[in-house]
Amino acid sequence: MSKIEVNTVAPQCGTTLTLGESGDTVTLGSGASQSGFGRTGTVDWQTGSIKTTTFTAANGEGYFANTSGGAFTMNLPAGTAGNIVSVVDYTNTFQTNALTISPNGSEKIGGVAADFLADTEGQSLTFVYVDGTEGWKNVQDSTSNATGNPFIVATVSGAGNTLATAPCCANAKIATFTGPGNFTVSQVHPCAANNVVSYMVVGGGGGGGGAEGGGGGGAGGFREGKSPVTPYTASPLVAPTGLTVTAATFPITVGGGGAAGVAPCAPTRATSGNNSIFSTITSAGGGGGGGGCGTAPNRPGIAGGSGGGGGEYRGCSPAGVGSGGGGNVPPVSPSQGNSGAAGNPGSGNPNGAGGGGGAGAAGTAGQPNGGGAGGAGVTTSINGTPTARAGGGGGGVFGPAPQGAGGTGGGGTGGLGSPNIAGVVGTINTGSGGGGGGNGCAPPLPNSADGAAGGSGIVIIRYKFQ
Repeated sequence: MSKIEVNTVAPQCGTTLTLGESGDTVTLGSGASQSGFGRTGTVDWQTGSIKTTTFTAANGEGYFANTSGGAFTMNLPAGTAGNIVSVVDYTNTFQTNALTISPNGSEKIGGVAADFLADTEGQSLTFVYVDGTEGWKNVQDSTSNATGNPFIVATVSGAGNTLATAPCCANAKIATFTGPGNFTVSQVHPCAANNVVSYMVVGGGGGGGGAEGGGGGGAGGFREGKSPVTPYTASPLVAPTGLTVTAATFPITVGGGGAAGVAPCAPTRATSGNNSIFSTITSAGGGGGGGGCGTAPNRPGIAGGSGGGGGEYRGCSPAGVGSGGGGNVPPVSPSQGNSGAAGNPGSGNPNGAGGGGGAGAAGTAGQPNGGGAGGAGVTTSINGTPTARAGGGGGGVFGPAPQGAGGTGGGGTGGLGSPNIAGVVGTINTGSGGGGGGNGCAPPLPNSADGAAGGSGIVIIRYKFQ
């Protein structure tokens, strides 16, 4: 490497001196500074000296002004054409403690010999000195404060699961799980209150009982928690608070609906729905409905999030009342559901089975002339739209009487004996119980005695993202 040591480099001819050739880079040595080359409209930001008290700015420098401790003044330097100074609100507190920007002596700011008050949150300003008429001109004034997102940042995985902005307010995201997946939080807010999410977890609904008046399936357990930072209208079962999340992956389980009870007269018993899970919140599957015939142990409804309805037992032996299954099993507070109702103990025709319990009400008992209705579900707007879920399945009926209606929120209607109508499946992703079967133990009416499957559950998470 060659080295030239001189004090002055001058052109051999004329007044133009060229350093390097086209495409070359001319670099100052480490620690060296330049003078006399003029400026190109930029400033050197003084990151090592945050200003907190009154100071005098220098040409070509930019400053970070911290007014969190009180207002102060920035004095502009003497006016020379082309001089440039910038300043920015370091702590976003200009709106509380303004920065006074003062021209030098009798100089002007924008043609006026007076101070300028920077009093907008997050404001940044750049001044260039033009001449004695206008003085310092503000060539850049930003009142927008670009900041990183300090709120929850999350993603959703799993087939069919979605993440969308709430339709009612742009500050909330809604993660909807209609099947298994992961809720992955990659960032949380420094303020703990903003890390509390709202949730709704609904277990799978129980299947409706089969064979000659099967009980309606119970709804899956319904559990909800509400964060105060993402307001909406919650259900009557809402917990006092939501759930705090951390930067972690939360596996989501969405419970499937229970299987239907199947005829003929030695029936396959209906099964309960499966649990749905988000973090520490587990909603139990709904209890399966009791069978209308077969052995006496098959006739009671099964306990669960909400209990299954009991079957009726016209003409079956041994005799025994089909009782309703208990709700809120296992117990949580607020309650996740209600009990199913008993089938009617009579032996006449028609005769009805009990309705499955719903999140909002117990099932209705079977009647001598009709099936019991499923218990009502509950309504929440956690997804931005008032939606009812977790209704109990209606009880089936032996004979021509009206079958039990499904509970609001997706409960399946019970089956009917004359004409022969099978129970109706609980609505998918509502956690509602399936309808109980009608009558018909032997050909040509085997299918009318079948109950119906319960509806699958759902998990919804709502959180503040900006």
